[in-house]
Amino acid sequence: MEDDSFDLRNMRQALVLARDAWAVGEVPVGAVVVKDGEIVGRGFNAPISRHDPSAHAEIMALRDAAEHLGNYRLAGCSLYVTLEPCAMCMGAIFHARITRVVYGASDPKTGACGSIIDLPAEARLNYHAEVAGGILADECGGLLSGFFAQRRGKGSNVAD
Repeated sequence: MEDDSFDLRNMRQALVLARDAWAVGEVPVGAVVVKDGEIVGRGFNAPISRHDPSAHAEIMALRDAAEHLGNYRLAGCSLYVTLEPCAMCMGAIFHARITRVVYGASDPKTGACGSIIDLPAEARLNYHAEVAGGILADECGGLLSGFFAQRRGKGSNVAD
């Protein structure tokens, strides 16, 4: 397990990417993949701009890390994401063999790390990742709330 300052530093990098997503009109979720203390993959939500329902922040970061490392298996890597991963993303995380998943805000609508379902705890699956949630949860959740409030015409641009 990483120390708190390491987790905070990496989650802050994911938050930078989430703000980048907001800046281009995407739901502000960002993710980074870390191996041996170095960020090897970055991504933010892009399903709207890419016309790709699988272009979630986690998937984009996994793709970037796999290309960077030259391997679709990302053993020994940790993934930091500002929002609890959905079932699709957890499936990709398991297939990539990510060792640790760290997320910010819980997702009460599609969260697959305990909010709706708990895929990491599913004993029948052949792979399991360590999961830690709630890192900078207020900041991560606030960014999402601000984005949707702005979309409804009620809020300011927290991304600035």
